[in-house]
Amino acid sequence: MRENIATIPLIDAFHAGDECPFCNLERAAEQHAVSFILGSAYMEDDIREKTDSSGFCRHHFKMMYDYGNRLGNALILSTHIKKLNEELTKELEEFTPAKASLLTRLKKTEAGKEEPKTALGAWLSEKEASCYVCDHFRQIYGRYLDTFFDLYKKDEEFRSLFLNSKGFCLPHFKDLVETAENKLSDEQKKSFYPSAFSLMQDNLERLQKEVSWFVEKNDYRNKEKDWGTSADSIQRGMQKCAGGYPADPIFKAKL
Repeated sequence: MRENIATIPLIDAFHAGDECPFCNLERAAEQHAVSFILGSAYMEDDIREKTDSSGFCRHHFKMMYDYGNRLGNALILSTHIKKLNEELTKELEEFTPAKASLLTRLKKTEAGKEEPKTALGAWLSEKEASCYVCDHFRQIYGRYLDTFFDLYKKDEEFRSLFLNSKGFCLPHFKDLVETAENKLSDEQKKSFYPSAFSLMQDNLERLQKEVSWFVEKNDYRNKEKDWGTSADSIQRGMQKCAGGYPADPIFKAKL
């Protein structure tokens, strides 16, 4: 298998044996980003300009708080909130409510499912979706997907590594399927999709059995029976469904 600076992280992620190698890559990327900005980078003007503009999502704000460095967090927040207030003031000054109608007033509200109806709502949605740490992974995630298909097409050893993996979490599997549409020829799709689909189905069935045995193992009649591979099946099942590592310890700065 050909290894270089572009392929090594992806190959290592598959060798890790997780429920999803792309979750492995995502965790490494977000930990690197948090360590970077709360190390000393927050004192650099160009980095602060980016964090002031992008801000952070709820998940990564929590991760930053848990990481430590209260002063670093405070400095980042101080200028970010200042910029937010400047932008919000402008949005509020320009705000114009839409014309009301009886039909819209009678319509049942489905929060989060409808497109913003105002410029203010669009701006707030943009801020909610904007995150410096998420952006860091998105910038390299596309390259990982491209590398996956480059290796899949050209490297028999990597194809074997892929076919003998535990598959992917559903969110990253979606991205893999969508990327395959652009990266594979019609002939290549004939073998890739059946293999990938079988891999996902087999591993979801495996996890379903492991979680079911976890439930049965808690029956007093099975007290003396072996846990098998089900002891940590809850967190792995959650990862397979939604991505991430629910059982990970808090990521903290090394003192």
